[in-house]
Amino acid sequence: MTGTTDVPQATGRPGTPQGTDRLLDRHRAVLPDWLALYYDRPLEITHGEGRHVWDADGNRYLDFFGGILTTMTAHALPEVTKAVSEQAGRIIHSSTLYLNRPMVELAERIATLSGIPDARVFFTTSGTEANDTALMLATTYRASNQILAMRNSYHGRSFSTVSITGNRGWSPTSLSPLQTLYVHGGVRDRGPYAHLGDDAFIEACVADLEDLLGHSRAPAALIAEPVQGVGGFTAPPDGLYAAFREVLDRHGILWISDEVQTGWGRTGEHFWGWQAHAASGPPDILTFAKGIGNGMSIGGVVARADIMNCLDANSISTFGGSPVTMAAGLANLSYLLEHDLQGNARRVGGLLIERLRGIGAGVDAVREVRGRGLMIGVELVKPGTDEASPERAAAVLEAARAGGLLIGKGGGHNTSVLRIAPPLSLTVAEAEQGAAILEQALRGI
Repeated sequence: MTGTTDVPQATGRPGTPQGTDRLLDRHRAVLPDWLALYYDRPLEITHGEGRHVWDADGNRYLDFFGGILTTMTAHALPEVTKAVSEQAGRIIHSSTLYLNRPMVELAERIATLSGIPDARVFFTTSGTEANDTALMLATTYRASNQILAMRNSYHGRSFSTVSITGNRGWSPTSLSPLQTLYVHGGVRDRGPYAHLGDDAFIEACVADLEDLLGHSRAPAALIAEPVQGVGGFTAPPDGLYAAFREVLDRHGILWISDEVQTGWGRTGEHFWGWQAHAASGPPDILTFAKGIGNGMSIGGVVARADIMNCLDANSISTFGGSPVTMAAGLANLSYLLEHDLQGNARRVGGLLIERLRGIGAGVDAVREVRGRGLMIGVELVKPGTDEASPERAAAVLEAARAGGLLIGKGGGHNTSVLRIAPPLSLTVAEAEQGAAILEQALRGI
């Protein structure tokens, strides 16, 4: 392995290879079998700084996955760690039953940034919980338990969010509290409309939606990721959801934009993913999580006041809006805006995508390099075919780690897409270094 050993480990400490193996045995003895681990020899990450992390063996890695797009700004960002430490020194927890200044301040900023008029914000602890809350709001507001969702989608691991996930690999049960109908359009380059141009693709997807609504009871909402995350960073042509919105509005159906992975400027071109589909206005409900806490557990929902206030029973959140996580979110959001990390994602991400496309052009197993900003997917297939190759994706994941680079993987029918999503403070030099390691890994297969 090419990592350095900047952090010495004493013999016999938990950070030794033997200690890692023992930790894996303990993990398997007490945690579920279905709790996925990356790598043939799973990795224990002990600390990070900037865009790098270290494992328990002292190896240093360039992090191009950021804890599943969660370490959005940088590891050990001083502004965030200082805010967390100072708030923890005052009070760690109170719950939403009491006034909470950091929660109000972060809610004010997010409401303004959301683009939703007369917005209200409710904080949760995860994206799953945020989407679960959005579904409760939509079904209550519309008095309907029918939901429209996109094929190849992923929205979380709760009972309700699994039931609207259109990706078999992440949907362990067909039992559901909701009736879910799946719509075409989330994947541009596969499926029955892939051969069409962008305008014709949108037209065909809208016609499919219109036809679907003619056969169903009135749905509560359409939930959609502007860029599908777990699905392999796939996206429709810009404007699809604006065209959908015209149809939805005629039927009174709400639009929920799942911004858990696309929010906060990651796509570079926009602060929110929905803004690529803005011709018909903002969504009725927006969900967020992951990057806003830079590793702290924050999720949330933004909705128009009439939707957010439609519940007729008491509700609180014990841990949503925690003073410590809110302090982290405020510090992280301030840093992101003050340092124009959205602009950095656009500039550095654009360079990285073009570099990877150049590499992919010379590797037969690369079907496509896609994405925008610092949200990039590399889809792998069996050379000479259009057949997904999860084996090659797994092999590249291992080879990249051996070269000192951490990436993710995902995809629809098969997990054959490399997912690249570094912290938004990535430098040009780091982007080039990561691309070089990935090139070596790709050519090695």
